[in-house]
Amino acid sequence: MYQVGDKIAHPMHGAGVIESVAEQCHGGKKQMYYVVRMTVGAMTVMIPCDHCDSVGVRAIIAEEEADRLLRSFPTLSVDETQNWSQRFRENMLKIKSGDLTQVAEVAKSLLRREGRRGLSTGERKLLTSARQILISEIMMAKSAAYEEVAHMVDAGLIE
Repeated sequence: MYQVGDKIAHPMHGAGVIESVAEQCHGGKKQMYYVVRMTVGAMTVMIPCDHCDSVGVRAIIAEEEADRLLRSFPTLSVDETQNWSQRFRENMLKIKSGDLTQVAEVAKSLLRREGRRGLSTGERKLLTSARQILISEIMMAKSAAYEEVAHMVDAGLIE
């Protein structure tokens, strides 16, 4: 169980800090929720305490892991699937996995595709989401500013 003040990562929303634990009643059943302030986007998310594992919530990575991830960006493999729906489904599964290396692969492949052919609205949103997830967790792991981390992420992915 996490505590108020813990830094956690949500697979679809990125990194945040647990601000409080709140009890809410839904359908006559009381349930405890973590109230998480996300680091990017000024969003607050409520996550059921009992479902953190099934959702994929985890502690954020350590600074050393963030540095290792950033160094790995130039060597990440990029999927060149031509079928839009298959590519979108695979990219969504990678993001939902919560694995930052897979999220970086999605961002890198979409950035590369954007440079060559442009992206559909759905893929542009997916790219924005993947970048936000990466930036928010690396920001928190390295205690760095958004602009600094965004530059590191973009520079590493574009190589």
